[in-house]
Amino acid sequence: MNINVIVKIILHIITFSFSFYCLSGIDFSKFMLNRPDRAAKAHVLLFLLSMGLGYLAAQFLIAIMYSL
Repeated sequence: MNINVIVKIILHIITFSFSFYCLSGIDFSKFMLNRPDRAAKAHVLLFLLSMGLGYLAAQFLIAIMYSL
């Protein structure tokens, strides 16, 4: 396995974790009309937004790494 692949995987995990930590401070259930059946949907929304933000942040950092 190439060292670049390992670095990319670790970077994606770190950025996903950091974005999940940052987005967990937002109460998404308030945006979902505060109904109990939508609490699970708020958690899924948090997870998907964290994945997207983590991916974008990782791609940005990878682009910076390879441009140097």
